[in-house]
Amino acid sequence: MALESNKVTAYGDALYEAMRNRSTIAPLSEQSPEITIEDAYAVSRRMLERRLADGEVMIGKKIGVTSKVVMDMLNVRQPDFGFLTDKMVYGNCAEVPASTTLIQPKAEGEIAFILKQDLQGPGVTNADVIAATDFVMPCFEIVDSRIRDWQIKIQDTVADNASCGAIVLGDKTVSPLDVDLSTCGIVVSLNGEIVSTGAGAAAMGSPVNAVTWLANTLGAFGIALKAGELILSGSLVPLQAVSPGDAMHMEIGGIGQASARFV
Repeated sequence: MALESNKVTAYGDALYEAMRNRSTIAPLSEQSPEITIEDAYAVSRRMLERRLADGEVMIGKKIGVTSKVVMDMLNVRQPDFGFLTDKMVYGNCAEVPASTTLIQPKAEGEIAFILKQDLQGPGVTNADVIAATDFVMPCFEIVDSRIRDWQIKIQDTVADNASCGAIVLGDKTVSPLDVDLSTCGIVVSLNGEIVSTGAGAAAMGSPVNAVTWLANTLGAFGIALKAGELILSGSLVPLQAVSPGDAMHMEIGGIGQASARFV
């Protein structure tokens, strides 16, 4: 690690306070150009510690920056991961309080996995992921950056818990054996107008590849994907900026629908 432990703590605290206060900070990659990805993950764990100390409960993990279109939009060239808590989750057709809890949100359509068995990397295969998955479901991830104007490098989004803001889960669950997760299509609309389309293959060739990557990457940190956890596998479409008053809807072929309204 390049950063001293006191800087890791200070940056984690600063990101936590920015989230709570709905404010932003300068990119960590500007404040400390020497910051490494390992440092950034340490910062994200400090931010998570603060959330858990507030009473939040960790319920899963997320993969970010898995599709080329998102890599191009954010100018970030590799995937990352973050942690999900119970306070992030909303049900289908929920009102998401963007005006009081989010800063500069963008919505993306994804496939969520719910596990029935632990996955501990390294050495996890796609077959292991399918066997360990109870069901999949559609979801919106609402990404949000505590970094000023989304001016992020990979170290910035990693430190900021992979830019996770909120999650809206869809209307049904499906066995991963009953749908082709690579070829299933997605259609996303904003305020009744179609804004993007995509397919499961957008997430690293298949959402299963993405979850396998996550299990093995976390395994290097001694972290497992646990039975019962919610795993977000990465966006299948471009990020869509949203504001209070907007309504979003998506449908994933063979899996289901999800809707959210921002207030």
